[in-house]
Parts: sequence; C-alpha cells; structure tokens
Amino acid sequence: MNIKIVTNGITQAEVKKLAEESYGDMVKAVADINLDILAIGGEMHADAERLLLERGSRQDDLWGFNIYPELERDQMLEYVSFINIRPKLGNRSQEIASEKIRAKIKKIADKSII
Repeated sequence: MNIKIVTNGITQAEVKKLAEESYGDMVKAVADINLDILAIGGEMHADAERLLLERGSRQDDLWGFNIYPELERDQMLEYVSFINIRPKLGNRSQEIASEKIRAKIKKIADKSII
C-alpha cells in the first residue's frame, strides 16, 4: 500500500484513491503536529509513522488517525490508532483524549486536504 507524505496539499480525490487502495472507505494517516505534515496510507499507522521518523519527525509529535473521505468534512476524521497509546504523554488509550491535539490534527488536515 502506498504512503504519501503531504507537505503542501493533497486533493480529496487523491485521498479517496488511497482509501480505495487500502480499506475501501477509509485510509490511515499520521500527523506530525510540530511540522504540520501528514503521512497518508499504508496498512498500519506504524508504517506511516516510520516514514515520518525517517524524515526527522519526533516520536512525541506523531499521532495516528483515520480519514473517511466520503464523509462530510466535520465527520471524516477518526482519532484512533495503536500508536496513540502514550501513557507518558497522558494518552492511555488508542483514542486521542486531548482536544488540543485533535484540534491541531484537524487544522493540519483542513489545510492539507484540498
């Protein structure tokens, strides 16, 4: 499965194509909330996470989520991933508990998915 690093933007159609190539109606993604970039695609969030780490991202800045490109903008993001289990950062479950982190991911996605 392809993984696309998004630094300047990706079309809704491209996101839909990545979803169709992976899970049909959903595609996995990882956001670097410090560098404001996304990695979209791959079988697991850990695959996209690894690519961002290789590009210089810091582990504590990476958060996984799912994109459902067919849903309305305000419903298309799901903040759940195994990589989000980070007790030292106060996140003890797969779901991102911090509204601040969720808002940052939404801002990056809104800016990146055109």
